[in-house]
Formats: sequence, C-alpha cells, structure tokens
Amino acid sequence: MTDKGNEEDYVGEIKGGLRPTMRLTVMGIVHKHPKSMVVLVSCQSKIEEDEEIEGDVALELKVNFAERAVIRNARLSGQWGASETALSFFPFESGEPFKMEIVCEHQQFRILVDGRPLCGFAHRFTQLSSLTALRVHGDLQLTKVA
Repeated sequence: MTDKGNEEDYVGEIKGGLRPTMRLTVMGIVHKHPKSMVVLVSCQSKIEEDEEIEGDVALELKVNFAERAVIRNARLSGQWGASETALSFFPFESGEPFKMEIVCEHQQFRILVDGRPLCGFAHRFTQLSSLTALRVHGDLQLTKVA
C-alpha cells in the first residue's frame, strides 16, 4: 500500500472477472473531515512500451461530501461518458461506518448502502468477465472488502 497522506489506496482482484449475480462489498469508516472517496470497477491496466495504459472503467462511483453527491460514470477506450448523479438519498456521514454493496445484474450495477438501494448504473461496458480490478481510495478507513 502506498501512503498518500491520509488517503488509502486499495486495489483488489476480482477473481475470474465479474459476472451477473456477483456482489462486491466495501465496508469502511468515513474520515471526520471527508472531501471525497472513489470506488472503481475496472479492467487491469496494461503495460505497453513501458507506459501504463489504464484499463476500461465499467463503474466509477465518486462520492463528493461537500455537494452530498454520488457521481457515476464509465470510461471506455480512454473516453469518459456522461455522468449520472440522481440519488434518492445521501448515505454517507463523516466519522460513520458504512457498508456499500455493488451488485452486478444483467443490465446494470445496483448500488446499495447499509442495505438501502442508492442507485443503479446501466452497463456501458459489456465484457463483464474482463472486469478484474476493484479500487477504493479517498477519505475513508477501509474495514473490509469482499
């Protein structure tokens, strides 16, 4: 793990890639004075000619505490698409623990926080089995990733 101030950077492997009915769980405690945190579901980066080429990102969840927003997006072939921001509620509180579940369904990712449905994100990236990396970083202390 690299130390970037108080930012924790977690990179985990999704063994065998993602498939419908799989559930990714991220549990942690939000820092006391959080700015943001990011959860990414992506393909592994590739090294070509000594240059790291970022893999496609099927789901980026960016939590912005100042705006009480959870922004969702995807990056395909190096291009970010349109962000989605609609939320039914903002589930994160500074200093509080949370449990985020990302459920892979046939048509979309369904995101739940503490058991409550937060939002969905329709698949823009369709080769689910090549999604093998889960990254988490930002103003949180991770307690469990599964």
